[in-house]
Amino acid sequence: MSGKREWEERTYRPFVERTPERAVRFESLSGIPVEPLYTPEDLADRTYEERLGYPGEYPFTRGVYPTMYRGRLWTMRMFAGFGRPEDTNARFKYLLAQGQTGLSTAFDMPALMGYDADHPRARGEVGKEGVSISTLDDFERLFADIPLGEVTTSMTINCTASVALAMYLAVAEKQGVAWDRVGGTMQNDMLKEFIAQKEWICPPEPAVRIVTDMIEFTARHVPRFNPVSISGYHIREAGSTAVQELAFTLADGLGYVEAALARGLDVDSFAPRLSFFFDIHNDFFEEIAKLRAARRMWARFMKERYGATQPESMRLRTHTQTAGVSATAQQPLNNIARVALQALAAVLGGAQSLHTNSYDETWALPTEEAVTVALRTQQVIAEETHTALTIDPLGGSYYLEALTDRMEAAALDYVRRIDAMGGMIRAIDAGFPQKEIADAAYRYQLMDDRGEKVVVGVNRYAMHDERPIHYLRIDESVELEQIEKVRRFKAARDMTRVERRLEQLAEACRNGSNVMPVLIDAVKDYASLGEVSDVYRRVFGLYREPIIF
Repeated sequence: MSGKREWEERTYRPFVERTPERAVRFESLSGIPVEPLYTPEDLADRTYEERLGYPGEYPFTRGVYPTMYRGRLWTMRMFAGFGRPEDTNARFKYLLAQGQTGLSTAFDMPALMGYDADHPRARGEVGKEGVSISTLDDFERLFADIPLGEVTTSMTINCTASVALAMYLAVAEKQGVAWDRVGGTMQNDMLKEFIAQKEWICPPEPAVRIVTDMIEFTARHVPRFNPVSISGYHIREAGSTAVQELAFTLADGLGYVEAALARGLDVDSFAPRLSFFFDIHNDFFEEIAKLRAARRMWARFMKERYGATQPESMRLRTHTQTAGVSATAQQPLNNIARVALQALAAVLGGAQSLHTNSYDETWALPTEEAVTVALRTQQVIAEETHTALTIDPLGGSYYLEALTDRMEAAALDYVRRIDAMGGMIRAIDAGFPQKEIADAAYRYQLMDDRGEKVVVGVNRYAMHDERPIHYLRIDESVELEQIEKVRRFKAARDMTRVERRLEQLAEACRNGSNVMPVLIDAVKDYASLGEVSDVYRRVFGLYREPIIF
């Protein structure tokens, strides 16, 4: 009999018979059973080198860089974007003055869906959940006095990401910043849009083609820029488990790699600039294990499936964000505690970049006070907890390593099923990831409703005399002012040049040429985001989501 089994029979079970354990589900949020105790016996099937290795070396389980936070802390990249470009520019400058180390831009719904502020479909949404962007003039005001050669910017935008990148590079040129000095990240993950977030223009094939154009273009001309941030965050926010988030995110990444290889690109020419974005939810150890499993799985895929030879091609570098879906409108100050623990999990998991949600974001865009508390949370972790003094401090934990293995095995099963379908686009066409996520969300909600998953302040420890909080409100005048600025800007353009550029873009879309060079020329001649999107709609058609039961 093994030592663990002997302990269970001799000590553990007799004690439980006398003193029963709590009546809770002993399982992770993904449904992975959690044993009462983990020992070396749970880790007997692989060697240390196979499972863990060393930081900065394959398979990167313990971290993508040899020194990790001993060399450099993670980038503190607080999400910001609301109202007019000037409003967000002021928030950028405030956050940089408070110690933020990278910008992160949220765009409003019209920009995310490919409509200018003056379009009828934009009414009521201009500047409401992100910054309003329609033209190069808007981008210039957004980044006024921000040195794009020194500050990296992450942009959360997808079906119109090509337009945002073109405008960003045009602004850099106007600042006199060479493209090889421009750093940042474009989310640009269209596969996850079809799975989870649902912000699209054209069908999956042309959408992925445009993403591939951007991968090819940046690999050749903007070498410090990450052209796609393969995003599990929105998959998790849509209701997936951590295992599903891990599996579907990596499967999306494999889809982009295969599209770039089909384009004729060498894997080591573009893979080093692929980046990732994961949600950090409430299950502390599961979230740490997820990041460690993701690094190991991605390294093996890149080396064994695609023949990558450079360590940079095998490194899974990831931004992380605390889970918006876990925040509550009830007792919103509790969200500060949730965010602090989630942020600590991201750090212990080895993230390269982190956004901490503000406690008031279930009500509205964050106030300056709330976003400062969120940023200070990261700074307390960095400066006061000593968490960053050693590399992978939880590495070797019997529980954490066993959980990492279990998550990897479960995620690999999903990847194999997607491979068998012919890849992620075919899986999306069949509704497979969408249905898996919907089923998981339904199961979670049932557990929440029954009180099987405790949500502090909601289904347990509720208070009935809560005081309202102050939250940010966007005045109606902001929308009207932005609409008028866009109209005046468009009226002053040389429409002959705009129309010529848009027709050149349409021809590039039709003949398979890379759209980025002509798109950059188009925005320099003041073609708008909505006008470019109309070209995509006309040439590629509109996507209609299949009905999944």
